[in-house]
Amino acid sequence: MLDLSQLLSEKIEVITQQWVEAVSDDRQIKSADSLPRSAIRNHIPMVLKALVTILSQSEVSDTQTVIRDSLVHGSERAEQGFDAAEIAREYHLLRSALFRNLQPDLINTTTAEVFRVMSLIDQVIDEATAQCFKSYMQERLQELENLQTQLMFNNEELSRLIRASQKNFSHLAHELKTPLSSIIGYSELFLRQQRRSELEDSVPSLEHIDRVVRNGRRLLRLINDALELSRNETSEIELQLEWTDVRSVIHSVLEVVQPLADARALPLLWNCTPDFPSVLIDSFRLQQILINLMSNAIRYTQTGSVTLACCVLNNEQWTMSVIDTGIGILPDVQARIFDPFFRGQPSDASQIADSTGLGLAIVDLLVKRLQGTISVTSEVGKGSTFTIVLPIET
Repeated sequence: MLDLSQLLSEKIEVITQQWVEAVSDDRQIKSADSLPRSAIRNHIPMVLKALVTILSQSEVSDTQTVIRDSLVHGSERAEQGFDAAEIAREYHLLRSALFRNLQPDLINTTTAEVFRVMSLIDQVIDEATAQCFKSYMQERLQELENLQTQLMFNNEELSRLIRASQKNFSHLAHELKTPLSSIIGYSELFLRQQRRSELEDSVPSLEHIDRVVRNGRRLLRLINDALELSRNETSEIELQLEWTDVRSVIHSVLEVVQPLADARALPLLWNCTPDFPSVLIDSFRLQQILINLMSNAIRYTQTGSVTLACCVLNNEQWTMSVIDTGIGILPDVQARIFDPFFRGQPSDASQIADSTGLGLAIVDLLVKRLQGTISVTSEVGKGSTFTIVLPIET
């Protein structure tokens, strides 16, 4: 009688290679696109060797290998970012590769043997899939627990930082309440519509989702700004000083704010001498300062342009300016413009809604941390200029 277990043993490497190629090329398993062949292959040859013992009528069935290696497979797939559907697809492809390679030999054996082999293969693949999902879910649950722990830590950190700035707590609570209420309200509305399954017109639903996303982003930006402000106030930020090419930082900043300028059809200009020297500074904080100032300038400028300029003042100092042709700032407002949560009253109410009132406060604190100074000159209706003076060696 034909020994199919021996035939399978001889074809293990062929089946493995075919399966690896199938997984790599399958468009339904996108997580495998960035993996090398060895990472896709991992435990499959061992499972096939164990299957050989199970098909054999003379050897002791090695089911423990199937269980053990499938558990490892599930853990590895979780770490590699696979989702459950991709794992199920993997085992479907493995089953197909097995039957495709054994089919010519199955034709030459008895019907009873065919059913025995097919049944055993199905049992092994089903068991491997079940064990794989078991460890996969354990990894996912562990990841969820870790995330929960991190969120709890962040929540405690947020609470602590807020307590360190009690004078701003009521302002922060008020600012958080409006977008959070909107997110909750529209989310509940959308979920109720989903449960009724009566979404005849998807446009209103998409608008609700858009509002949720927009307010969620605003809430996230507000929380991040509040945390940044609190950390600065409690001097918890350590500077990472390095010799920095200012022109390179400016290029990075312009790339970030260019979409904002394009949305308003505003040209972005910059002026910095080609031989501008390197400066000793925290490049990330410098970038943060410039992005805040440039974003503000774009937000309050309807026509004209926004310019970023820099130059060396002397052997010890250099300066940069953000110049806009926007709505300008009233003289009595200029005195408070760097206060946390303070926002002026521009003619366009949407500009107020889009502001957290923390951007310039963060800029002021960061400039001071970098041992510099910041000042503003402005004329209503003509524009504003923010000028920063920093040491060449912080």
